Amino acid sequence: MAFWNRRRSIDAMLAPHSGHALKKTLSWPHLMALGVGAIVGTGILTLIGVGAGLAGPAVMISFALAGLVCACAALAYAELSTMMPAAGSAYTYSYAVLGELIAWIVGWSLILEYSLVVSAVAVGWSGYAVGFLSGMGLDLPTALTVGPHVAGGIVNLPAVFIIAVVTGLLLLGTRESATLNAVLVVIKVAALIAFVAIALPTFDPANFTPFMPNGFGSPAIPFAEQITGQPVVQTGVMAAAAIIFFAFYGFDAISTAAEETKRPERDLAIGIVGSMVICTALYLVVAAAAIGARPVASFAASPEPLALILREMGQGTAAQWIAASAVIALPTVLLAFLFGQSRIFLGMARDGLLPRRLARVSVRGVPAVVTVFTAIVVAALAGVMRLDELASLANAGTLAAFAAVGVCLIVLRVRDPNRPRLFRAPLWWLVGGITIIGCIVFFFSLAARTQMWFVIWNAIGLLIYFVWSSRNSRLAKGEEQEG
Repeated sequence: MAFWNRRRSIDAMLAPHSGHALKKTLSWPHLMALGVGAIVGTGILTLIGVGAGLAGPAVMISFALAGLVCACAALAYAELSTMMPAAGSAYTYSYAVLGELIAWIVGWSLILEYSLVVSAVAVGWSGYAVGFLSGMGLDLPTALTVGPHVAGGIVNLPAVFIIAVVTGLLLLGTRESATLNAVLVVIKVAALIAFVAIALPTFDPANFTPFMPNGFGSPAIPFAEQITGQPVVQTGVMAAAAIIFFAFYGFDAISTAAEETKRPERDLAIGIVGSMVICTALYLVVAAAAIGARPVASFAASPEPLALILREMGQGTAAQWIAASAVIALPTVLLAFLFGQSRIFLGMARDGLLPRRLARVSVRGVPAVVTVFTAIVVAALAGVMRLDELASLANAGTLAAFAAVGVCLIVLRVRDPNRPRLFRAPLWWLVGGITIIGCIVFFFSLAARTQMWFVIWNAIGLLIYFVWSSRNSRLAKGEEQEG
């Protein structure tokens, strides 16, 4: 088998192995809390404003489209993760099904996704934290609360601070951080339910007219920009869906915890599918309540749209509580994605595609070296980059990984239909097809600049693979059986 097409054996993957091992400490409530904690975050608390600005009230359709594609991806993840319960998520599945080169591209894209998600959420947290402190009478200097893209800004210090705090929590241990995560998730969901309860009584149908002011949008717009050289403002339902996609995909962090799950054959499917069902319903209700309470234009540009809506309704105290809950609970997203990022690195390092010393596990059962390294990188990004740029580029990495998972689902069903499947995705051909096509359409609905940076990122990754990783992998050295 050619070096780029060599595959890991699923049977060898599941066999007991020596070396660095993660402790099995998680059950399905921990996983569902991890999923909800990762999904409900900056996407609904902050990016609802960005999406509404692009699509108007039709952002409801954007949420539904993004939710449909993510629901299909979640079903594919549930089947594959129970078949291959190892750290690594989509990277691991691709290595066993599609080969080493595709696995490297997927893993490299996941590194992009997880790093930028953490940075984006930290920036979103900073917006709520600064607003909360301002409401308490403490105004932080602009130079220390925004990056250099804003006049007078130097570094987003609150964003760097919260990443440091969450990193310290992760280093304490998986079970300890997962238990605290579950408590914070309850606070966050309760705050959103409270927002809906306050906003719904003022629901005004007139705020939904015109429903789709910017149309549906077209994925051909970025190509027009590239061909003509003239900037084209991309708006509409699809442009909003491509950004709002960021609000849904936290469930893949659950699959990175497969190796630390007590009963992966049951708990992974419950965690992945359950968290998606809960969050999709919650998102649609919150979005409807927000638009019904205030015209889209009034909160589209706000870094804290839900709190702003409540203030404009004269609910200053409730707005302060929403901001406080975001400040307290948004770090659950950081925790979930920093957790997932370290497990992606761990899987790639174990396979020899990254330096193996990154796979070292501390006495508390945590990959400490890679966790600290990841935190330093994402803190640097959060300190200087804009939220929308971070979210858009993170989406590009995720779309590549999700599309690969859809392909893996279909290929493995055709190639190995008799392999035991503890969870079987219904209508696998349709689930896989929607995942693949939806991800491709969303990718080409992203801005041309985002697509360009994604290509550059993967070009760098391929250079690293061909120069170093392809020669140092366990399969290349004959240390593991090929599939």
